[in-house]
Formats: sequence, structure tokens, C-alpha cells
Amino acid sequence: MTDEPFVLGWEEWASFPGLALPAIKAKIDTGAKTSALHAVAIEPFGPEDNPQVRFVMHPIPDQPDLEVVCAAPAVDRREVTSSNGETELRWVIEANVTIGERTWPIEVTLTNRESMAYRMLLGRTAILDDMVVSPTQSCAQKTLSYDLYQHLPRSKPVHRPLRIAILTREPKNYSSQRLKEAAEAQGHVAEMINTARCTMAINALSPAIYYDGRRLPRYDAVIPRIGASMTNYGMAVLRQFAMTGAYILNTPESIGASRDKLYAHQVLASAGIGMPTTAFAHSPKDTKNLIEHVGGAPLVVKLLESTQGRGVILAETGKAAESVIDAFRGLDANFIVQDFVKEASGVDIRCFVIGNKVVAAMKREAQPGEFRSNLHRGGQASRVRISKEERAAAVKAARALGLSVAGVDLLRSDEGPKVLEVNSSPGIEGIEKSSGKDVAEIIIDHIESHVRALRRPPVRRRKGKAAPTAASD
Repeated sequence: MTDEPFVLGWEEWASFPGLALPAIKAKIDTGAKTSALHAVAIEPFGPEDNPQVRFVMHPIPDQPDLEVVCAAPAVDRREVTSSNGETELRWVIEANVTIGERTWPIEVTLTNRESMAYRMLLGRTAILDDMVVSPTQSCAQKTLSYDLYQHLPRSKPVHRPLRIAILTREPKNYSSQRLKEAAEAQGHVAEMINTARCTMAINALSPAIYYDGRRLPRYDAVIPRIGASMTNYGMAVLRQFAMTGAYILNTPESIGASRDKLYAHQVLASAGIGMPTTAFAHSPKDTKNLIEHVGGAPLVVKLLESTQGRGVILAETGKAAESVIDAFRGLDANFIVQDFVKEASGVDIRCFVIGNKVVAAMKREAQPGEFRSNLHRGGQASRVRISKEERAAAVKAARALGLSVAGVDLLRSDEGPKVLEVNSSPGIEGIEKSSGKDVAEIIIDHIESHVRALRRPPVRRRKGKAAPTAASD
């Protein structure tokens, strides 16, 4: 006579005694290889030879004010691809899970599942050989209740000082100083970190960043202000900060996408965002075709590595266009060719996007005889009211490239707004002075909304009794 299998329904109640989680509603998913547990504010700690992970758990989906702080040994960090195709580097812990009368050790990854119906996903690698999943049965094993958390006090969010790193090689410029001032005005600690002076010790379970030979502490958030010349190394440093658990304002992937102008245009085009007609070719034999693709002269030739209007040339005739293209090819430079939006008349619109909102906008007007409106090229900035269509295009462009903060440059054409460029490290000076908006403060507010606030249990007073003092038992 063989033992009957241990039956699991498509959903079950689970508990993690070692994590102080007496009741978790879990989805049993044989289509998923990896198990996952909801976690926020994930923070590694402890010695390198025995790393630990501390995290905050909200076990009841509709009660975010109930928090359980958990800690467990870290066994790995690995990339996990979710059902929507996104890949995420996650901490992995080992913990004993109890379902019904069975308790067994499983590996579980930590990830934010606040948008999911279940705080836990039990994947197939956690299902033992003598277990059978019944896809039509809910809770084949013992049911639990969220009432098991009643003894835990609800808490209220409180403001806490954050430790913020501003990653920049220009600590004294306007943008860096304003971000530091805005952070400190809200009670945070902001430190300037020179990207070029960072070294990294790459270890999955104990990632470290050193600054002039000194190990940096853990930061709650990092604001990247990476110059074009430091893009690749800067992205590597950002990835290292992310491995320590810091919130990265603009991810290295989004910065890399925005800095590669050819790729950025391909992404924007695939998202259905209006742009000037753009062409690219490698072979010198395609020069005339390249010019024809954008409707002929006048046209704009733009270096892919250009910033602040440098490496952007207006060719007013076909012969001039051929000469510029041939010159760039002779330098082995990468460039794109775009049609010239004449009706814009040397004026563009800079929309400053934070989150999913345009928080400020300015009109930049080129000097007489100049078609480039960049402020670094002498352009004049002024306040402007943008249309609903322009606002939507700017937000859509920033979202397509995955940027939380972006400067989106638009042209007003006869066909509607056309996105020229999306800047992942937009300057703050021009937009603040022209719009009158405290953009630096809004950026810090955005960071605060994405870094978990500390919660303080309420002081409970019994009727007829004085409130306990700090020295009370």
C-alpha cells in the first residue's frame, strides 16, 4: 500500500515560523519555477561570510499599515524573469514553510508584490515529489486567518531622514547644489559622490562600493548626474548601488537607452511617439539615399554622442549635407540624419517630467542666425504653457525609455509635437528660473514617495492609566 500524495490546491494558506509570519495567502503556480515572497525595504547586513537580509513584509494585501520586519540568511542573488518578461536581480533566502501539517525548507526570492493579489507565489521547485497540485481545488489544506496578526499594533508613517548620494563629477554646479539644498531642507543627508573615484567589489551576497579606498555606507537613494564621458562606468557604479538596496532615481538601463540616440529613436518610434523623420546608414554608398529618406535638404546631422547642442549641424543644401556626412564618416563618427522642422523657427519646448507628470516646462529660443536653442548655445529660456497633446507626448517618451526624471525636448510642427531628444540628466537651472517651480524639491518628494517611510507604533493609553514612560517595562 502506497502513501497517499499530499494535495495542494491552486491557492493555500502558508506560514513561515522563522520569519514571524503566521499566515500568508499563497498562489500555487507550477508554471513558475521560482517561489517569491513580498518584500520592501530590502537591506543586506552582517559579515561578508554570513550575509543576512532584512526586509519589511505587508502580509495582508489591503492593510498596508500592518508591517512585519523579517530577517533571514541570504543564500544567493540571482536574476529572475517574471511572467511579463521583466528580469530582476533578487535576493534569495531559505526558510521553512508550513502548509497544513507539512513543514519543509524552500528557497524563496524577495520582490515587491504589492500590485499582486497574493503576497506569496509557490513555484514548482518548492513542490516535493510526493505532492500533487489540484488546479480545481482551493485550500486543500488547513485554512488560516489574518486574525493571527491582531496582536500586532498598526502603525503610522513618520518622516525619517534619508541618506541620499548625488552621483556627480561637478558638485558645485547649479543642479547638484540645488538637489543637495532641497534634500537638506527636508531633513535628509545628501552627499556628493564623484563617479570617477568609486571602485567596486563585485560580490553577489556582499556588494560593496569604495570611495577613495573607504567603503561607502548604504544609501537609501542615489541621484545620478552622470556626464556623457562617464556613461558606461557611471552605469556600472549605479548597478552596484542598486545591488546594495538603494533606490536609483534613473536606472542604468534607462540612462543607457537615452544616451544611445539611435536606440532611443527606435524605442520612441516603436511606442508610436511623433519624431522628426530619422535615418541612419553605415556605408558611404548610402549617402544620397540617407538624404532622400528624410526628404532632402535642409536637414540636420547629429552625432549620436552629442550633448548640449554640440555635434549638431544644419545642412541647408544637398551638397552641404553630403559634405557634412562625408566628414563625419571620415572621422569614423556615429551619427543620424533628421529632417529639419522649419516651422519650429529655432524654438523648442523642454518638458521636465518627474514620475508620470510634467512638473514644469520652458520655451527655448535660439539666437538670431542659430537654429540650436540649447541654453549652452546661447538660447533664451522663458515660461510657456504647453498643450494637452504636448504634455502627453513628453510623459509617454519618458515612460518608453523607463526614466523617472527626464528632460523631454519637443518641436511644435504642423503635424503636432515631435520629440527631439530625451535627456536622462536634465539641468535644473534653466527650468527653475524660467518656470518659477522648485523642481529640485519635487525630485526629492518623488524619492521620498519611493523609499519606504518608517512607521512608529502608536502609544496606547489604557483608560484611567498614565501613558508609559520610556523607562517603563
